[in-house]
Amino acid sequence: MTIATINPLNGEILQTFTPLTSQEIENKLSLGVNEFQDYRLTSLEFRGEKLLKAAVILEENQEKYAQLMTIEMGKPIKQAMTEINKCASVCRFYAENAQKFLTPKYTDTDATKSYVTYQPLGIILAVMPWNFPFWQVFRFLSPALMAGNVGLLKHASNVPQCALAIESILLSAGFPEGVFQTLLIESSQVEKVLRDTRVKAVTLTGSELAGKSVASIAGQELKKSVLELGGSDPFIVLDDANIEEAAQVAVNARLSNNGQTCIAAKRFILHHNIADKFQELLLEKYRNLTLGDPLNPNTDIGPLATPNILKDITNQVNKTVEMGAKVLIGGEIIESKGNFYPPTILTDIPVNSPGMREEFFGPVALLFRVNNLKEAIDLANSTIFGLGASIWTKNEDNIEIAVRDIESGSVFINGLVKSDPRLPFGGTKQSGYGRELSIEGMHEFVNIKTVWQK
Repeated sequence: MTIATINPLNGEILQTFTPLTSQEIENKLSLGVNEFQDYRLTSLEFRGEKLLKAAVILEENQEKYAQLMTIEMGKPIKQAMTEINKCASVCRFYAENAQKFLTPKYTDTDATKSYVTYQPLGIILAVMPWNFPFWQVFRFLSPALMAGNVGLLKHASNVPQCALAIESILLSAGFPEGVFQTLLIESSQVEKVLRDTRVKAVTLTGSELAGKSVASIAGQELKKSVLELGGSDPFIVLDDANIEEAAQVAVNARLSNNGQTCIAAKRFILHHNIADKFQELLLEKYRNLTLGDPLNPNTDIGPLATPNILKDITNQVNKTVEMGAKVLIGGEIIESKGNFYPPTILTDIPVNSPGMREEFFGPVALLFRVNNLKEAIDLANSTIFGLGASIWTKNEDNIEIAVRDIESGSVFINGLVKSDPRLPFGGTKQSGYGRELSIEGMHEFVNIKTVWQK
């Protein structure tokens, strides 16, 4: 029962799926590589028309797809609705901008004519996570398909219906069969697919362990890979910041998607002059959160996606507290059939505890105090991760130093870290490499070909 829809609200098994056989995988690979030969020659207008139709389908069926996400992985329904709209926006972004992103670039050289052109690679394998089951996939497929590639999706095993729905959307939008296919396979089957010579590149969003495995295989096969892995993003609040606004944003920055977000603010690094006030404001807001059925639009926090995630966050909190951390709110598992963990705030985090070293993938805020900007940045950089960072200050000198010295793929000033189709997204250090979104994301999976003509 490795591929199944299991409602995280109550543990009910709703539907199970049999992994594809070797022959079924071969059939999909053959279909994909054969379709690529025709699809790569289609016009940008043709591809864009289909992608725009996919955006319309998403919006017209917003509630249906949002409910599917919520039932499979526990996302609050109001956040699931927003996710569907964001998927439609990324479809439109690439449909409208692909021409500009892929236009050949001419350069004066000793040739009569010399330029760079951008050509599709072929089959791109996408290994995607469960936490944003539609958005993660659409932000891959939109630039990849517009560039003329074809896609194979190995989605997380707990969101199989989302995976099948996405393939159905693209077929309904008019994309030819084989341009985008879902592979309902187990993790153990990924290596064989990735090593197949017909697969030209891979993108993965997931854990460090999964990233290292995929990167190793791709490296052995000399195939391009893009990795977006874990994060332990800092949320730095200095003493000249708007504390009330920072505390308000902090709630969503930490608890969106039930706290199961790579770019969630996980470590709140507070200047000692404002730490007490910020802590008080954050605690007050946590007390007013509603925990419950994620299909209820009034619910702020739903269940975690799987029992293993609940077990992991429980063990991390317990270990950190045993080592000396203080619990301001939460910290005790809720007795229920679902995978519920309460919104939790920990302070006085001990050195070398899980709270200092590990990514917390759940609704747990970790509070730290510092004396100045240098201490804040040193603490921000003290983990193996480097995905995103947020800093709250009105001082331009502080901003310049933070942008220069924080080790991360993005720095957001006076706002929460988020992905935007107009901006490249990705990390550094153990948070991965390569970029998604914007022009940089589209160029990850094309052959950047130099042409020189005498």
